[in-house]
Parts: sequence; structure tokens; C-alpha cells
Amino acid sequence: MTCQLSIKTQMGIRSVHLGALSSTDWETHAEISLVCGAAVYMVGDSQGWTIINNPNYSRWAASKSFHNGDVIVFQYNKEFNNVMQVTLADFKSCNAVNPLATYNSGNDTITIQKPGHYFYLCSFPGHCEAGQRVDIRVPKTQLPMSPSSSAVPTISPSPSPTPSHMPLAPSPAKSSASSFGPPSIDTSAKLWIWLATFVPAVFVGAFLG
Repeated sequence: MTCQLSIKTQMGIRSVHLGALSSTDWETHAEISLVCGAAVYMVGDSQGWTIINNPNYSRWAASKSFHNGDVIVFQYNKEFNNVMQVTLADFKSCNAVNPLATYNSGNDTITIQKPGHYFYLCSFPGHCEAGQRVDIRVPKTQLPMSPSSSAVPTISPSPSPTPSHMPLAPSPAKSSASSFGPPSIDTSAKLWIWLATFVPAVFVGAFLG
């Protein structure tokens, strides 16, 4: 299965093509869209489906990652080869007497419909024993086939904490000590004291004089 990952950010849209996709952790403030499509696998790659040059189909299958919707293609000379889908027991014993399906066009296209094991072999005498058989394994965990997009929520920065107000300077403590000055004398009292002192002195001076 091949996938294209589109990442939309403020800088624009970036597309990334992914082959064998497993799992990815994203920590980004972006809109992410994942679109997956079916992959097409040619059995044996450039060698095709044959016994010539002894291709290793077990190694070929182990190097691939099959998923639902992928397409398996068998290309071969139909005069000397064919494709039979069989059970596991018949696969192990190279028995093609009761095949589950038969293909003989020379260019067979098979679409994977569900997870599981798919066993194929060539029923021509000696071919299966020579290694012309393949086990296609499709895991149960599948990637989404239909386009899907998920928006990663943008995490708003936490507001800056309100600066603490500096405590007001304490008002100076009132002095509890009282002022000990002389008591205030009323103005009229002062006048009477002056008269009581000055007037007798005048009369005494006049009398003696």
C-alpha cells in the first residue's frame, strides 16, 4: 500500500509519499491529511512467475508489506506455467488436485479482499517442488483505504500569569507616646495674670515715691 501524507501549515502544503507505513507520532500544529491507495505487486518482480533461474518467492514475499486492496500480478508464459490457489496443507505438499481457484491467462491480476494467508503454486509437474509457490500474508491491522483527514488542534499558548502586585508599604505606625509639653494657657488667663502682677506694682511705686 502506498500513501501520501499532506501537511498543511502556515508555510504552505508539503506532501510526503510513504511506502510501508506503520505508525507515526505527530507533535505539530498543523492540519494533516493521509491518503492511501492500493499498491500493485508483480510476483517475482522482474523475473516474473517461473522456475527459470530459481527465483526465491519466499524471500520476495517477505520483503513486501501487503494490505487489503493491494493487487497481486502473476506474469508468466502460459504454455509452461499456471497459478493455482490452494489450502495450506496442499501448499506444503504441492498438491494442486483440488485448487480453490485457477488462473492461466499468463497475466493474472488478483486483488486482496481481506486479511489472511493466500497460497499459490504452479501445477505443472515438478514446478512447485522446484520452488514455484508463494505465500501472500496480509496482516489484520490495516491502514485506511479512503482518504481521511484529521486536524491536530492548535494548542494555544498559556496566558502569561498576571504579575503579582507588590504589597503596599505599611503605613508608619502612629506613635503611642503623647507629647509632654506645658499645657496651653488661654489668652484671657494670660491677661489676668499680667494685670494682677503689673497694676499693684504701679500703685506701690507711686505710693513710695
